[in-house]
Amino acid sequence: MLFTDTSFAVFLPIVFALYWLLQRAPKWQNALVLVASYVFYGWWSWRFLLLIAFTSLCSYVSGIKMGTGENVGKAAHRKLWLWANIVINLGILAIFKYYDFFVAELAQLFGLDGDPLMLHVALPVGISFYTFQALSYSIDVYKGRVEPTRNIVAFFAYIAFFPQLVAGPIERATQLLPQFLRSRHFDYKLAIDGARQILWGLFKKMVVADNCASYVDAVFAQSQGPASHLLAAVLFAFQIYGDFSGYSDIAIGTAKLFGIRLMQNFRTPYFSRDIAEFWRRWHISLTTWFRDYVYIPLGGSRVPKWKVVRNTFVIFLLSGIWHGANWTFVAWGGYHACLFLPLILLGRNRRYTNTVAAGRLLPTWKELGQMTLTFALVAFGWVVFRATGIPSALAFIRTMCHPEAISAAWMFFADSGISVARVGIIVMLVVEWLQRDKEHGLQDADRVVRNRWLRYLLFAALFVATYFFRGAYTEFIYFQF
Repeated sequence: MLFTDTSFAVFLPIVFALYWLLQRAPKWQNALVLVASYVFYGWWSWRFLLLIAFTSLCSYVSGIKMGTGENVGKAAHRKLWLWANIVINLGILAIFKYYDFFVAELAQLFGLDGDPLMLHVALPVGISFYTFQALSYSIDVYKGRVEPTRNIVAFFAYIAFFPQLVAGPIERATQLLPQFLRSRHFDYKLAIDGARQILWGLFKKMVVADNCASYVDAVFAQSQGPASHLLAAVLFAFQIYGDFSGYSDIAIGTAKLFGIRLMQNFRTPYFSRDIAEFWRRWHISLTTWFRDYVYIPLGGSRVPKWKVVRNTFVIFLLSGIWHGANWTFVAWGGYHACLFLPLILLGRNRRYTNTVAAGRLLPTWKELGQMTLTFALVAFGWVVFRATGIPSALAFIRTMCHPEAISAAWMFFADSGISVARVGIIVMLVVEWLQRDKEHGLQDADRVVRNRWLRYLLFAALFVATYFFRGAYTEFIYFQF
C-alpha cells in the first residue's frame, strides 16, 4: 500500500477512527497498530511479513536475554546475545540485498557463470529501514540506554509502525518505544499539524518529484544534449528531495494523527552553506544512526588524524552501500567523504549549526554563494547516485560538463515541458525558505496567515493543485533501499 494510493485514503481514516475509539485501552491500541501495520505491508507482499516478524522476534528475545538477572553481570553473555542478533539481522539483509550482486561481480572477475548460484529473490521493501531500527534497540539495550521490554505487542508495533515502516525515518528505541508503552490521548492541535504536514508532503511528492521524474527519466534513458543533461541533473536533485522528504513529511504527519512523534528527517538541506551542514540536514535519521553506532564507537574525530580519515570514509562508504548493491552508491559515498574530509580535518565541520539568515528575510550574497556551491556539489553527486553504472555515470557527467550546457539555465525558465515542475520547485523553495526554522512548510500556518478563511482557501488551493497538477505516478525512490 502506498501513501498516494486510493486504498491508503480509505485505510487511514478507518484505522484512525478505530484507534481513538480504543483511547482508554493502550494495549488494544498497540494491537490495532500492529495489525494495521502488517496489513499495510502485506498489501505489497504478505510473504515478507514473516521476515519482519522474525526480525522483530530476534531483537525482542535478544533484548530480554541481555537484561535478565542471570546475564546482567556477565558481559560475555550479553555480548553474545547482542552479536547473535546483529549477525542474524545483517545476514538476512545481506542475503536479500547483496548476495546476488557479489556473486555476479565475483563470477565476472573470474570469468565464470554465476547464474546457477544466484537466488533471484525480490528485495523486500523497507528491509534496510526496519533492520537498522531493530539493531538500534539491541545496541541500546546492551549499552544500557533503554530497558528491555517484555511487552511483545508494543515492541512488534515499534518495529512495524506503518507510517515509517518502508522508508523511515529510522527511529530509535529510546525515542519511539516509550510512546507505545504509555497511554496516548487525542491531541487536536497535533492532529491538525499532522494533516497539514501530510498535505505538504503530498505536494512535494506528487507535484514536484513526479513532474521532475518524467524529464529526468527520459534524459537518463537516452543521451541528449549537454544542456538537457545539466537540467536533468538539477531536476533530479529536486526530484529526490521532493520524493524522499515528501515521504518523510507524510510519515511524520500520519504518526501525529495517532499521537506519535517521529524524528525530523530533513531540515531544508538545499539551504546548507557547506557539505557538513548538508549532512546534518539530509536524511537525519540515517546520518545520526551511522554517527552514533559506527563513527563514535570507532573513535569519532577525537583520534589521530589517520583514524579520522578512516572513520570518515567508513561511514560514508557504508552509507553508500546501505543504499544498494551497485558500485555507483559506493562511488557516491566516497565522493561525499572526499568533500567532507577537509572540513572535519580543519575543524570547520561545525561552522554552520544555526539557521541560515536567521532573523533576516534574505540571505547575504556570501550565504547565497555558499548555498549555490553546496547545491551544485550535491547535485553533481546525485548524477552518480542516479546512474545505472559507473560507465554511464561518467558518460553523463562528460556530456553535462560541455560548455554548451550553460544554456540549461535558459531551458529551466523557458522549456514548456517542465512548466509544472518549475512552478512546483519555486513554490516549494519559497515556502521552505520562509519556514526554514520550522519542522515543515505548513507548520504554524495560523500565525503566518491569521485570517481563518484565507488560510482555509490556501490549504484548499494547495490540495487542488496537488490533485490536478500531479505528475505521472513514480514509485518512491527510497522504496528500493
